[in-house]
Amino acid sequence: MTRPRSPRSRNRGKSSSQLHKWLGWAAKLALVGLVVVAGFAVYLDATVQEKFSGKRWTIPAKVYARPLELFVGLKLNKEDFLRELDALGYRRESAANGPGAASVAGNTVELNTRGFQFYEGTEPAQRIRVRFSGDYVAGLAGANGSDLAVARMEPLMIGGLYPAHHEDRILIKLDQVPPYLLDTLVAVEDREFWNHHGVSLKSIARAVWVNTTAGHLRQGGSTLTQQLVKNYFLTNERSLWRKLNEAMMALLLELHYDKRDIMESYLNEVFLGQDGQRAVHGFGLASQYFFSQPLAELKVHQVALLVGMVKGPSYYNPRRYPERALERRNLVLDVLAEQGVVTAQEAEQAKQRPLGITKKGSMADSSYPAFLDLVKRQLREDYREEDLTEEGLRIFTSFDPILQLKAEGAVRETFKRLDGRKGVDQTETAMVVTNPETGEIQALLGSRDPRFAGFNRAIDAMRPIGSLVKPAVYLTALEQPSQYTLTSWIEDQPFSIKGRDGQVWRPQNYDHQARGTIFLYQGLANSLNLSTAKLGMSLGVPNVLKTLERLGVSVNWPAYPSMLLGAGAMSPMQVATMYQTIASGGFNTPLRSIRSVLTADGQPLKRYPFQVQQRFDPGAIYLVQNAMQRVMREGTARSVYNQLPSSLSLAGKTGTTNDSRDSWFSGFGQDLLAVVWIGRDDNGKTPLTGATGALQIWTSFMRKADPLPLDMPMPDNVVMAWVDPHSGQGSDPSCPGAVQMPYIRGSEPAPGAGCGIQAPANEVMDWVRGWLN
Repeated sequence: MTRPRSPRSRNRGKSSSQLHKWLGWAAKLALVGLVVVAGFAVYLDATVQEKFSGKRWTIPAKVYARPLELFVGLKLNKEDFLRELDALGYRRESAANGPGAASVAGNTVELNTRGFQFYEGTEPAQRIRVRFSGDYVAGLAGANGSDLAVARMEPLMIGGLYPAHHEDRILIKLDQVPPYLLDTLVAVEDREFWNHHGVSLKSIARAVWVNTTAGHLRQGGSTLTQQLVKNYFLTNERSLWRKLNEAMMALLLELHYDKRDIMESYLNEVFLGQDGQRAVHGFGLASQYFFSQPLAELKVHQVALLVGMVKGPSYYNPRRYPERALERRNLVLDVLAEQGVVTAQEAEQAKQRPLGITKKGSMADSSYPAFLDLVKRQLREDYREEDLTEEGLRIFTSFDPILQLKAEGAVRETFKRLDGRKGVDQTETAMVVTNPETGEIQALLGSRDPRFAGFNRAIDAMRPIGSLVKPAVYLTALEQPSQYTLTSWIEDQPFSIKGRDGQVWRPQNYDHQARGTIFLYQGLANSLNLSTAKLGMSLGVPNVLKTLERLGVSVNWPAYPSMLLGAGAMSPMQVATMYQTIASGGFNTPLRSIRSVLTADGQPLKRYPFQVQQRFDPGAIYLVQNAMQRVMREGTARSVYNQLPSSLSLAGKTGTTNDSRDSWFSGFGQDLLAVVWIGRDDNGKTPLTGATGALQIWTSFMRKADPLPLDMPMPDNVVMAWVDPHSGQGSDPSCPGAVQMPYIRGSEPAPGAGCGIQAPANEVMDWVRGWLN
């Protein structure tokens, strides 16, 4: 007979059944959990591999200035050369030891160049010695003392074309890092880096011990791999879930990739500062940003500062908190001594060094906003936006940082002098500087404030050009040598024209005085409105507008008589294009700012070659240049020679619009052309004429830039003839006051038989005679 089970036994059986049931559920849940974790791990693994194996970073295009090419006879003084070396981050030392070092002794500068990869190939790093004499390079020698034909410096990086998130970096390879960097980074941030598999239990335990004994957070337990994962894949959220993700991804990253690859990625990814909107990532960019030096040239005290900043780039910002940064740097140096990376003596010597950072970031993207704006516009004609902001293109330009500095200085000094005049403080300015022989833009200002990154007046300010249009009128006439020469008589008398709308146009000279009968060149030299308008009407306004088109400027001006005196609007860039054709002897050379483009890995992508097209007879241009030289010597711009040497031959033209709303000057020597505009953005009146405003900036710039004198080779179809200065008729060279004038062959006056020929009888000739003498 079976004994019945007790209640306790029944309960035990029931509990056992429930336990098995719960264990079953737990096993199923654990299995599901494992599946979920495995699936999540697979997902994380795919994420890590996809992003880490592909394009890891979007790299903005880097824009470079022209490289300085040194050769004996180059017009360059020692001070300007040293200024460029400073901009490039060269160190001044007693002896030029190592790349990026320079020493100065008297008129000789010795330096070790860094080398650079250009479109044409790689320029090797080399030791050179440059000797100066006055404003010229007098000697150039290599390391062994032998003469060098030419040496090309690396170009200054002047900005970048950044993506929307403004993230920037200079990619570096492990073999490009300076001594101590890897050892310092490992000693300070992750001592077990070369031994752990992504997560270091030893580091976590040490961090817990240090923080517990200190009573506050002093040390983190994250490895360099975890830091890279956090920066590259995750957010800054503080949560257990994010830490678990970080640990798992770190393990997966180390499973697939080599330690050196991970270290290289860390060096390029770590965040080290903020430059306005631009985030400074990686040691390569940080080195330039804080020291104006390539990473490979840093010394141990500089490396220690950058590594110390990893802990808190904002907190230890050396520009804002130099005391904190110095203390942190010295602490890192102590750690290096403890770890045996450097000796105690080396650490102590390094601690005596100053922080050595530049006053501001040398790589700021707002250094030359007007020129960079121009470069972007020209690049967008050939490249997509994402190509420019993500592919790391290297853009080589014609920008000359020395000339830019002088242009900025001329604007600053001139406005400081003019600001006492009522209304000047409300004016703005723009300036374009080009090379007349190549059409390359060398400097550009879009505002009185050279760092202003808004409205670019050099390109976008369309303003009436006033008398700057007059060379086109006279060129149209001088292309007809059978009718017009420089000594043709023209009338400077009041007249009026009634338009189709019934409006009457009555031009006036600036001083409201008529000159009567004058030589043709005097109308241009003295910027006389009456004679210029009368001449233009006889030529036909449409023909003058066609001359403007041939000068390189596409204008859609109506053929009104007022266009002859500059009622039509142009930008300073368009004016520079127009005058470029005149300065280059009638050859149109489209203005350009870009020379060539390389890919991120140095492969040639595109060149922007020099283009030229003959648009005018060289003889007619030669005569116009002669008249424009007289503008400088005898006419509206003669104040130039109060500041510039009288031996310096220059050509130019002033421009003033109604009520002095616009002040213009455009002028050139042999190797420099500059256009300056001053006016108000609201088109209000100013107290400045072309001569009292824009010409002052232009003169100040030319005094600083010291251009070569205009050397115009006489065209084959031009001859010089002796003429009487009062009548313009042929004269014997021996006659008193006889002068030589250029003429297109066949249009020159017949040689004079004697002296004393009388001028046309009119009341203005006494003025002409006195003015010429």
